[in-house]
Amino acid sequence: MMLAGDVLILDVRERWEFDDGHIENAVLLPYNEIEERAEEVIESSSQIILVYCRSGRRSAEAARMLSRLGFLYVYDFGGILDWPYEIIR
Repeated sequence: MMLAGDVLILDVRERWEFDDGHIENAVLLPYNEIEERAEEVIESSSQIILVYCRSGRRSAEAARMLSRLGFLYVYDFGGILDWPYEIIR
């Protein structure tokens, strides 16, 4: 999905976690800011959104929250701990 095109990779960890290492092209939207800032960060309700965090707990809840807010294509892909590829530091 990441290679398919217009996909938003959404990191829902805290700033310090993001700064410590994140997936290339990821956009930071901390879990506790989703309700207030989702529309500012996400271009459209029909954008494909791939959500991750550290272990998968926050990303699962964030995906549910984004769906409740009306975003149509939200996918939780778990935690960066399971990410087998390079990360940006």
